[in-house]
Amino acid sequence: MALKGLDIFKLTPKTNCKDCGSPTCMAFAMKVAQGAVELDKCPHMSDDAKAQLGDATAPPMKKLELGAGDDKFTLGGETVLFRHDKTFVSKNLYAVAVCEGSIDEKLPAIRKVDYDRLGERMYVEFLNVVDEGDADKFAETVKKAAAEGRGVILETTNPAAAEKALPLAGDRVILNGANASNYEQFAKIAGETVALGVSGASIDELYDTVAALEKLGAKNLILDVTGATVKDTFAAAVQVRRAALKDNDRTFGYPSIVNLHKLAKGDVHLQTALAAVFTLKYGSIIIMSGMEYAQALPLYGLRQNIYTDPQKPMKVEPGIYPIGGADENSICVTTVDFALTYFVVSGELERSGVPLNLLISDAGGYSVLTAWAAGKLSAGSIAKFMKDFEIESKIKSRTLVIPGKVAVLKGEIEEKLSGWTVVVAPNEAVELVKFFRELKV
Repeated sequence: MALKGLDIFKLTPKTNCKDCGSPTCMAFAMKVAQGAVELDKCPHMSDDAKAQLGDATAPPMKKLELGAGDDKFTLGGETVLFRHDKTFVSKNLYAVAVCEGSIDEKLPAIRKVDYDRLGERMYVEFLNVVDEGDADKFAETVKKAAAEGRGVILETTNPAAAEKALPLAGDRVILNGANASNYEQFAKIAGETVALGVSGASIDELYDTVAALEKLGAKNLILDVTGATVKDTFAAAVQVRRAALKDNDRTFGYPSIVNLHKLAKGDVHLQTALAAVFTLKYGSIIIMSGMEYAQALPLYGLRQNIYTDPQKPMKVEPGIYPIGGADENSICVTTVDFALTYFVVSGELERSGVPLNLLISDAGGYSVLTAWAAGKLSAGSIAKFMKDFEIESKIKSRTLVIPGKVAVLKGEIEEKLSGWTVVVAPNEAVELVKFFRELKV
């Protein structure tokens, strides 16, 4: 049973040192009880207290970390079923299935999926290497996959093949092959450090196999919930997550794998649709037959929306964004840093074909009118942005286009920006293409 804040407070140092980021030990204890922070945030908690509180305060789903430093992948650690209840913790990761005969063919397309969106790198995080029966070729393919700098999943039920390939797989590796018939051997191969994937012919068999592995001391488990059909897989993914989070059954308290390469092999469109479904419910790692750029754009956008704190607006970094081959002579356009506004406006600016310097200032992640009403978008904030980013030394043009919905700022901006001509854009983004094509400066 989860502890109350007062129970946790009794075991804190009670020094109110603020080293944990909370103003008092009681505030820290309340956050731990709510699952808002982890117990390790307190650097002064005694080992005895940690031992007493560890299991009780740990999230119902174990958090797994693969790798270290900036290259570390984090899975699990979830505490809620629905994003509106509380922020999801660890975003799901995408993998592409490869084998000895297909890896060279698939790698070029996989490498093309590598871009930034709102400061987050979007790429295929894992290569799922499938054992086709030849242990030597399997090991060679694993080595080639690891050289790509991604995580590697070894999909094999053959202990000999697993032992041969595992040392070649790198630090971010999952050995996905344990089942009711071989789990003892795979537990020994995986040891205490390698994440071990577990599957079962049914959800009951999966549960029993996980329980048996836990008795052997296996702690870093990932549940492969892929069934014979999409329906079976979806049901298993939901049942496993509900058992862990609602029933507090820690036997099912592990991240999950969904293998769409098996469920819909050869059907790109169905796989893409299913990847969206299991991004929502509840694939920690989703394996696909391939990943093209056109598939990645909607999937990674969906993932970023779902795994972003709903209490924090999605923002783009303030700065200068050249569009359409813009240079220092191109006119300037400004708007707010709210992500949706940025993508809508930048898309229309690109469609216009006119070279433009899009200036994004810090407006708190609000929309244009909200930012204006809150005082985040004003003549003063725009003037400050121009000064902080040294716009006048970087751009020779002295024409600035502002959003139509804040036309009221035109005169104030011209007063603060001596020598600049301020032009008011249309109210609606859809009108920007025609506006810029016809704009005379």
